[in-house]
Amino acid sequence: MSSLVPLLVTLPLIGAGIALVFGRRRRVQVGVSIVTLTLTLVIASVLLYAVDSSGQAIAVSVGGWPIPFGIVLYVDRLAALLVVVSSIVLLAVLLFSVGQGAADGDDETPVSIFHPSYLILAAGIFNAFIAGDLFNLYVGFEILLVASYVLITLGSTESRIRTGVVYIVVSLVSSVLFLSAIAAIYGALGTVNIAQLADRMSELPDSTQLVLHLMLLLAFSIKAAVFPLSFWLPDSYPTAPAPVTAVFAGLLTKVGVYAMIRTETQIFRDNDVNTLLLVVALATMIVGVLGALAQAELKRILSFTLVSHVGYLVFGLAIATPVALGATIYYMVHHIIVQTTLFLAVGLVERRAGSTSILKVKGLMRAAPVIAVLYFIPAVNLGGIPPFSGFIGKFALFNAAAQVGTPLMYALISGGIVTSLLTLYTLMRAWNLAFWREGEDQSDETGVVERIEYLGSAPAADDQSARRVIPRIMTATTAGMVAVTVSLTLFAGPLYQLCATIGETLLTPVTLVQLEQEVQQ
Repeated sequence: MSSLVPLLVTLPLIGAGIALVFGRRRRVQVGVSIVTLTLTLVIASVLLYAVDSSGQAIAVSVGGWPIPFGIVLYVDRLAALLVVVSSIVLLAVLLFSVGQGAADGDDETPVSIFHPSYLILAAGIFNAFIAGDLFNLYVGFEILLVASYVLITLGSTESRIRTGVVYIVVSLVSSVLFLSAIAAIYGALGTVNIAQLADRMSELPDSTQLVLHLMLLLAFSIKAAVFPLSFWLPDSYPTAPAPVTAVFAGLLTKVGVYAMIRTETQIFRDNDVNTLLLVVALATMIVGVLGALAQAELKRILSFTLVSHVGYLVFGLAIATPVALGATIYYMVHHIIVQTTLFLAVGLVERRAGSTSILKVKGLMRAAPVIAVLYFIPAVNLGGIPPFSGFIGKFALFNAAAQVGTPLMYALISGGIVTSLLTLYTLMRAWNLAFWREGEDQSDETGVVERIEYLGSAPAADDQSARRVIPRIMTATTAGMVAVTVSLTLFAGPLYQLCATIGETLLTPVTLVQLEQEVQQ
C-alpha cells in the first residue's frame, strides 16, 4: 500500500508533462487530465479505506533515506480524506472547464496552458496534504502557487493582470515568512521533520517557541485569508475564469487551514495561543460577512463569505478539544464542496444572464429554473439551514464551544450564529434579486433598488458581458456537485464519525519512533 502514496504527487506531474507535450491537441490534453485525476481519486480512496480500517497511518521515506533525514510522505485519515475531497473537486471543475472550453475556445482557458498548470496545481495541493516535514509542506505550497500564478491571469485581461500582481506579491510575502520560519526552526532544533519537532519543541524556551509559533501562524494566516490578512482575496478570485475561481475558492485557503491544524496540534500543542486565535476567528467571521453584505456582484459576495467561513475553521481549531477538531474537519469538507459548487453555479448564471451583478440580473427563476435550483440548494446549505451539512457542522462547533463554557466561547457562538444568519440573508437577497425578481415588473424593481440603493456603488456592479451558450456538461457537472453537497447530509453519520475519529487522534502527536515503524511496514 505504501507504494501508492508517491503516486498522489507523481501522477499529476507526469500528466502535466504529457499535457504540455501535446499542447496543440485539445482532446489528448483533456483525456490525460481526466484520466490522471480519476486515477488519483481512486488511489486516494483506497488509501483512505486502508488507513481507516487499519487505524494506522502510512508513511513513505522517499529515496530510501533514513528517518528523519529524507523526505517523508505521511498519509493518515486526515490527509487521505482531504486528498479524496480535493480530487473530487478538481475533477468536477476540470469537467466544467472542458465544457466552457468547448463552447468558447481558448479565450478564457487556453488549453495548452490550462491543463498542465491545472495538474501541477493538483500535485502541489496533494503534496501539501501528505507532507511529513515542514520543508516539503513549503514545497507543496510553492508548487501550487506557481501554478496558481498562471491560472489566475489566464486571458491576460487588464483586471486579471492587475489582481494577479497583488495575488503574487501577497503570496511571495507569505512564502518568505514561511521559509524564514523554517530556517529559524531548523537553526534552533536541527530538523524540520514534524514528528521530530513534536519531540524537540519543548526543549526551547517558551519565548523562542512563541516567536517560531507566531511566524508560522502569520504565514499560514495569509494563505488561509484570515482577517486582517484576507484583504487580497475578494479582489483576486472574482476576476479569474469561472473554473479557476471555483477551485481556488474551494481548495487554496483550506491548504493554509490544514497547515495550521497540523502545526497547532502536533508541533505547538504546549504553546497556547488559542485566545488570540479565538479573537481572530470572531473578527474573520464578522468582517467577512459584513463585506459580503456590501457587495452587488455574486463572485465578490461569495469571496467575502469564503473569508467569513474560514473564521469557523479557525474557531474550531482554537477550541482545541477532540470534539471541536472533529467538527472542524467535517466543516472543512463541507465548505470545500459547497463553496466550489456555488462558484460553479454562479458561472452558469454569468453565461445565461451575461452578468453576475444582482442589480442587473433578474427573472432567472422563470428563464433558467435549473440554474435557480443549482444555486439555491448550496446557498441554503452554506447559510446553515437544517438539516443540511452546514447546519450540522456549525451546530457541532457551537456544541464543542459550549462544552468549554467560557465567556469568550459564548461570544464566539453568538458571533457564529450572527454570521450564519447574515450569510443566509446575503445569499437569499441575491436569490430574490437575480432569480425571483421579474424583469417586467417595473414597480417592484424600483422598490427593490430603492431598498438596496447602497449597493449601487459596490465594486464591479456594472460589469456586463455577452450571453453565452451553456454546454450540457457544465450544467451536469454543477448538478453532480450539488448532489455531492446533498450527500454530505445523507451520509453525515459515517462522515462525521470519521471526522470525530480524526479529531481524537490529532491531539496525540506522532512520535519519531512511531514514524520509523510506519515507514518500515
